[in-house]
Amino acid sequence: MKKQIFTYGNYSYEYFLIKQPRKTVSLTVQPNFKIMFKCPADYSQEKIDKFLKRKWLWLRKQIAYFKKYEKRTKTKKYISGESFLYLGRQYKLTIKKAKEDGVSLRYGRLLLFTSKNISNRKHNKKILQNWYSERIEKIFREEYEKVFQNFNYDFKPQLITREMSKRWGSFLSDKKIILNPKLIQASKECIDYVITHELCHMKHKNHDTKFYKALKNKISNWEEVKEKLELRF
Repeated sequence: MKKQIFTYGNYSYEYFLIKQPRKTVSLTVQPNFKIMFKCPADYSQEKIDKFLKRKWLWLRKQIAYFKKYEKRTKTKKYISGESFLYLGRQYKLTIKKAKEDGVSLRYGRLLLFTSKNISNRKHNKKILQNWYSERIEKIFREEYEKVFQNFNYDFKPQLITREMSKRWGSFLSDKKIILNPKLIQASKECIDYVITHELCHMKHKNHDTKFYKALKNKISNWEEVKEKLELRF
């Protein structure tokens, strides 16, 4: 999968080019505005550009459609029936009255127990956010310890979480590894990929041939895992 830029007149779009052993061409726009273009392996750039030019109006309409509903889909109401992502799976939220606050995963559902009125969205949000914070701390730590064993390093960077708008992870020069807390929504396979990626940066600072060789040595199908992460989010 390769990131490309398509420009037509005053319009410019970023899209992901995926060449595969196929005979047909596929162009899709995802709700997160990612444009995916799939085509045969021998498809030329000239053919790609011509196809995108014919579809530019359709692209514009699709992106406008998703932008129209972006705020609605992103703003959670914390009521029963809503969907929440956790470790790569969608869970339907069910809110129940209880003596104590808490959250539990049962039968494919995310059960939220509240000591207050079940329609108290502010309190429901607080309960769920606290649960996510606990899971982030536990899961990230467990996966980090597991992945670090694959490296022969004599120093273990400090693991911290920090919200980042455009990155899943980062390796700082002061020997810290940062993970985006939103990564808790992805599968453990994806979490391990991001951790491995950042640990490879301890030895290889740039995204050069040596870096990708080291990454592939740790995760042979890293490109597939990366694609899963980018396609989902």
